[in-house]
Amino acid sequence: MQKKLGVGIVGYGFIGKVHTYGYINLPLFYQPPPAKINLVGVCTAHKETAEAARKRGGFQCATTSYKELLEREDIDIINCCTPNYLHKDLLIDALRAGKHIYCDKPLAMNLEEAREILKVAEQSNSVHQMTFEYRFIPAIMRAKKLIADGFLGKVFSFRGFYLHSGYIDPSRPLSWRLDKKQAGGGALFDLGSHILDLIRYLLGEYRAVFATTCTFIKERPLPDELTRKAKVEVDDISFLQIKMESGVVGTVEVSRLATGTNDELRIEIHGRRGALYFNLMDPNWLWVYDTKDSQEPMGGLRGFKKIETVQRYPEPASLPGPKFSIGWMRYHIASQFDFVKRVIEKKEGSPSFWDGYKVQEIMEAAQVSAREKRWVSLDGL
Repeated sequence: MQKKLGVGIVGYGFIGKVHTYGYINLPLFYQPPPAKINLVGVCTAHKETAEAARKRGGFQCATTSYKELLEREDIDIINCCTPNYLHKDLLIDALRAGKHIYCDKPLAMNLEEAREILKVAEQSNSVHQMTFEYRFIPAIMRAKKLIADGFLGKVFSFRGFYLHSGYIDPSRPLSWRLDKKQAGGGALFDLGSHILDLIRYLLGEYRAVFATTCTFIKERPLPDELTRKAKVEVDDISFLQIKMESGVVGTVEVSRLATGTNDELRIEIHGRRGALYFNLMDPNWLWVYDTKDSQEPMGGLRGFKKIETVQRYPEPASLPGPKFSIGWMRYHIASQFDFVKRVIEKKEGSPSFWDGYKVQEIMEAAQVSAREKRWVSLDGL
């Protein structure tokens, strides 16, 4: 008989709705799905929003206290979809309650909090996994295998970008993502956590960083009092120079003021034997360059080539089919499938809270570097 798992989602903003969508669609996209998912409970800050979320998402109950969800024996999984400053207490309490956890990025507000969470996680029997959904893009999965198979040879360098433009309007009101006390960081945490995880996933551990962070829009209107403004203390743009443990060097740029972009996550990796390039805005392809291609005559077959990756997920993925173009929500569904499968099989989550901790580590080092204007080794944190 198919096993059943009850889910409680804490936070029902954008990402809470995305996670709900993912769970609802698992049995359509995977045949068979790893488990039957029951959407048991949803928690938000206000009674009226909680009840609206219950009706909209099809949950059995709604609450304003996540501890009520932790007390329920019919909830096996907690999804952490709250602002960053609420992660630590929720995650630690959920782990101690024996719940499995699927947590949106970043893991915590800072490295100290991440250490506290990780310590409890390592002492628990719970499966814990981060929502680093871009690992589950077929093109990234293909890149991972090519690198592991030695396609690039010795890797020299990389460039990583994650660019948005949603904050270019100075009249956009202050929100928790722009409040250091609630977010911990700006573009570095919001976008950097994703690209920094992908680079580590593909190329290994970080060693040191030199960072510059910039805040161009230094004041924003208060959401409830638009005539009053508050100081913005988080970064709009961050630039990182990075050294990896392997000797690979590279740069990362993250920005929420990149006019003309939408969701521009790009990675370039250069090695002795070849190169790889990926752009999230053109996600059906992985671009590859192979030095083994002939240069003659007149350039031969040299040049970047498009590998069609589209939706080539392994079985039991069945919908919509491997040949059809991929969409952003599909990565979340694949990520949640992997998490649920690991819960059923009692396997360690991947990416786990350890991976979330390592991303927190490089972000913290970048903040120290920007503040002190020096290279910061991760060994010294």
